[in-house]
Amino acid sequence: MAAAVRLCAMLCLAAAALGKRSAVKVLSDGMWRELLHGEWMVEFYAPWCPACQNLQPEWEKFAEWGEDLEVNIAKVDVTEQPGLSGRFVITALPTIYHCKDGEFRRYQGARTKSDFINFISDQEWKSIEPVSSWFGPSSVLMSSMSALFQLSMWIRHCHNYLTENVGIPVWGSYAVFTLATLFSGLILGLIIVFLADCICPSKKYRPPQYPHSTGGIFIFLYLVWVVCYLLILDLGSS
Repeated sequence: MAAAVRLCAMLCLAAAALGKRSAVKVLSDGMWRELLHGEWMVEFYAPWCPACQNLQPEWEKFAEWGEDLEVNIAKVDVTEQPGLSGRFVITALPTIYHCKDGEFRRYQGARTKSDFINFISDQEWKSIEPVSSWFGPSSVLMSSMSALFQLSMWIRHCHNYLTENVGIPVWGSYAVFTLATLFSGLILGLIIVFLADCICPSKKYRPPQYPHSTGGIFIFLYLVWVVCYLLILDLGSS
């Protein structure tokens, strides 16, 4: 009888542990504006990253103190949310940011629960210079970077679909993206030339100047597409 009671108690504890909801909030690309209000600690991680896996227990314990410290504890899976990864220019994993009322600071201290708690309770974040407004997540530059990362992930998915589902060989996928890059660059170039001709029409007494200026823009856009394509191919092969 006593053994049955102990077994029942153990099962109840196990069920409670499994049913316990994590205090860590999961952020997506469409939720990033929530970081502009209140105080946040955000971890950027990847499921395959060993250092990120080691951090998770401490991060979960830290999140249990979130309500007492009046801080939101969140995490972002960079493999699922490329837009947020690009918006914060994540180049190393794990990366932790402190966000408070629209100011963003990168946390570079020790990664234990007590260190996280002291960082918030003692306001150690005040000694860290915030990210410049030019490179802040809400800036036009970082919004463009976010869009580029999302586009890169979309290209990667298309590449995987063509090679895995359709059965196109890898070189065939490369050819498709090369033709798409050339065609889209041609269309963009024609649009730019058309707009330039409408805004600054050429006059008889002077030669038109727009081909020289638009040529540089066309080359720049073309290079952006090529770099984006090569980046995704590199990620896909890793």
